Amino acid sequence: MKRLTCFFICFFLSEVSGFEIPINGLSEFVDYEDLVELAPGKFQLVAENRRYQRSLPGESEEMMEEVDQVTLYSYKVQSTITSRMATTMIQSKVVNNSPQPQNVVFDVQIPKGAFISNFSMTVDGKTFRSSIKEKTVGRALYAQARAKGKTAGLVRSSALDMENFRTEVNVLPGAKVQFELHYQEVKWRKLGSYEHRIYLQPGRLAKHLEVDVWVIEPQGLRFLHVPDTFEGHFDGVPVISKGQQKAHVSFKPTVAQQRICPNCRETAVDGELVVLYDVKREEKAGELEVFNGYFVHFFAPDNLDPIPKNILFVIDVSGSMWGVKMKQTVEAMKTILDDLRAEDHFSVIDFNQNIRTWRNDLISATKTQVADAKRYIEKIQPSGGTNINEALLRAIFILNEANNLGLLDPNSVSLIILVSDGDPTVGELKLSKIQKNVKENIQDNISLFSLGMGFDVDYDFLKRLSNENHGIAQRIYGNQDTSSQLKKFYNQVSTPLLRNVQFNYPHTSVTDVTQNNFHNYFGGSEIVVAGKFDPAKLDQIESVITATSANTQLVLETLAQMDDLQDFLSKDKHADPDFTRKLWAYLTINQLLAERGPVLRQQSGSRFHPVLGQSFTNARDLHAGTRISVENDPHFIIYLPKSQKNICFNIDSEPGKILNLVSDPESGIVVNGQLVGAKKPNNGKLSTYFGKLGFYFQSEDIKIEISTETITLSHGSSTFSLSWSDTAQVTNQRVQISVKKEKVVTITLDKEMSFSVLLHRVWKKHPVNVDFLGIYIPPTNKFSPKAHGLIGQFMQEPKIHIFNERPGKDPEKPEASMEVKGQKLIITRGLQKDYRTDLVFGTDVTCWFVHNSGKGFIDGHYKDYFVPQLYSFLKRP
Repeated sequence: MKRLTCFFICFFLSEVSGFEIPINGLSEFVDYEDLVELAPGKFQLVAENRRYQRSLPGESEEMMEEVDQVTLYSYKVQSTITSRMATTMIQSKVVNNSPQPQNVVFDVQIPKGAFISNFSMTVDGKTFRSSIKEKTVGRALYAQARAKGKTAGLVRSSALDMENFRTEVNVLPGAKVQFELHYQEVKWRKLGSYEHRIYLQPGRLAKHLEVDVWVIEPQGLRFLHVPDTFEGHFDGVPVISKGQQKAHVSFKPTVAQQRICPNCRETAVDGELVVLYDVKREEKAGELEVFNGYFVHFFAPDNLDPIPKNILFVIDVSGSMWGVKMKQTVEAMKTILDDLRAEDHFSVIDFNQNIRTWRNDLISATKTQVADAKRYIEKIQPSGGTNINEALLRAIFILNEANNLGLLDPNSVSLIILVSDGDPTVGELKLSKIQKNVKENIQDNISLFSLGMGFDVDYDFLKRLSNENHGIAQRIYGNQDTSSQLKKFYNQVSTPLLRNVQFNYPHTSVTDVTQNNFHNYFGGSEIVVAGKFDPAKLDQIESVITATSANTQLVLETLAQMDDLQDFLSKDKHADPDFTRKLWAYLTINQLLAERGPVLRQQSGSRFHPVLGQSFTNARDLHAGTRISVENDPHFIIYLPKSQKNICFNIDSEPGKILNLVSDPESGIVVNGQLVGAKKPNNGKLSTYFGKLGFYFQSEDIKIEISTETITLSHGSSTFSLSWSDTAQVTNQRVQISVKKEKVVTITLDKEMSFSVLLHRVWKKHPVNVDFLGIYIPPTNKFSPKAHGLIGQFMQEPKIHIFNERPGKDPEKPEASMEVKGQKLIITRGLQKDYRTDLVFGTDVTCWFVHNSGKGFIDGHYKDYFVPQLYSFLKRP
């Protein structure tokens, strides 16, 4: 196999901090004063952390308005799609109109899977260009540039099906900056059309805002449509010009049209411009396009009878699916089951830490059986952990056994649809092992499709799982209509039309063909194959496609001449004459990435690998085991899943004291917290908070110190520091640390154990309060039985009995008795705050409060948990 080099972009500006360039202006930046009045807090192109004030006309000097310092002069996007190969350019021109130097940020979103081909930046006429480096080299150069105070940029992932490209540069007062980014992607056919999305978020009004999309399809355009994605605000603004094989979409709103309301200073341009289209298909053998030593074969036959299918629905019903997510999943499944045809066979598996099946065998999709399956799904009550490994192996076993016993129609297609919202928390936890187990057990004629629910799911894992087993993965977001998204995905994969699709190009001069065995073809999609050939030996390409339809074996042949496409491309200035080579390269790289899979995730060599700008989350199921959080002064919240109760207690101690939270000598893990005091007592009491947390992973010799100012990592004699103003990810062997700017640090060990540290900022001039940290530990079974500490002792859940609930002194806070650890305690029910989903206001959590610093609930006295150093193990009496 060819050696794959994984690339990412870095650009380095050696003179950014001290530009000595005359500021005599660029002609295209004149006349921008009317765009100065902008809305704070809404921008992607912003100057960070600095603002200035100016008087408004006709107002006294006391009436001042806060104004952003950076003006957006122009924002242009140009996309050209030639035979599904899309090339997009985003250009932004900005001006620093403040009296101070500013850090100007260029932050745009591009589709996941797109390849960045170029990035450049021009500051007052001086151009700096990006360079593309092999991953390990690029990371090293990036770290060096940051250490020397230079500016560097790279691609980072975001929560949706887009990726952020972000970089920044420090510019002098009055300076003009132009950013220009180019990226390429292939348009895949889904549900009968191609979809081209351009994310527009200029962040502010632009003097000139222009978007142009050119579509050039030699096959001919069947339709082209621009749906309204801006809720009618730009009705009539997009202009569409369409011919037989070409189309142009223009979106050029004036400044007045950009305003969210007639007198508003905010822009309404914040969303996606979407172009939907499809091409004409006259040949069942597909369209074969040949040019410049490369060919591309598009195959999407229609008017075929559906093939019967054998389908296993594998549904995650763990605790984190509770609520709206589960309700919408049930509603979608009821509609999906109604779409099954009588010749289809199916069953339903639902799983948490346990695996259940509606039927142990595949059942014919009669109306009676479908109705029974719907009643079964309606009764599901989410709870517990997530055992993905056993659930998938059960589904594979059912399909394999039915096939081995000859119970399946030989002309049918078998598929598994996995619906899950979390990482595994029960059973096999190692993702690579789950992949291996599935691959070793699944038969080659089974396709595995995955739906990742929500923002915390490990979507990369699901993609690898599906790609390795002839399927695809889709992410569904909790902030959108889950039901409609699930049904849309199902419709995409529910109509198999062909089995065992194989492509053959007989001539020996044809080489490097991508993926020549696609197993199954589903209606509304498209198979794309590309390859190389020697133009000196061939002026035409012959293809032979074999496949099995519902009733017959098909053999489809086609022949393509190079001259036909060459004549067409030469007549259009927007057509990309290099599209065949680019498309072949795109498919080849993706194929190699899929083949290498998890290898790309391994880290080796240097001690720390910083990837600034990349966000990371690794949430576990909330109801899988003991869940612990510590907030405020400090409040401990212990969730006990067996009792399904939250137990809370406070620790009232002194500033400077270090408390042991987790001490596990067998696993070699320590978590300690140092207290910091409020600025002064409030009502006679000085509140204390965690101002510093220390994590020690002994076997890795890694120490992590997190304060309200910095995050410091030590490995032997090496030290690496990050700021809360960064968004970053650092990996060292088994330990991964990610920082989400001014919000949260997540520490993960082997993806099996994680800790989240939340930053709480307060007003710096507050007379009492200070910045502090909160810590959350998701449920895990990876601590040893010897784990202890203020919260470590609860990794082994104690048995509790709460009884005799009665009115308390406060009518809103009832009292009760609790038996725990051989003691009887008086407890009070009240509310505490969980800040994971709402960092500012928090979410109210009902819990039973243990008084006197947890006495009776914790082992011993809280002072028994004092330790001398931030990385000290707890010495138990």
